[in-house]
Amino acid sequence: MKFKPLGDRILVKRLEDETEKTTGGIIIPDTAKEKPQRGKVVSLGEGKRTEEGNLLPMRLKKGQEVLFGKYSGNEVKIDGEEYIIMREDDILGVIE
Repeated sequence: MKFKPLGDRILVKRLEDETEKTTGGIIIPDTAKEKPQRGKVVSLGEGKRTEEGNLLPMRLKKGQEVLFGKYSGNEVKIDGEEYIIMREDDILGVIE
């Protein structure tokens, strides 16, 4: 199935970071950490409309690796794969 976000929304595939282990041997999964999450832009909308109706194009591109807040966006499942739909404003930055 193809999925095309609307407006300034972005479809992101979360990238898993390495898990950490405490000195006592307890493994801390990435989902338990409060640090920003990493993901890859899979698909994006055409951009945001201003109040005057002008289109502001997206600054991101498909395939870019990005950082976003742990609680950003909405988790969805498409074709058995988990993704996050979020607005462009939820992106903290691009990893180059």
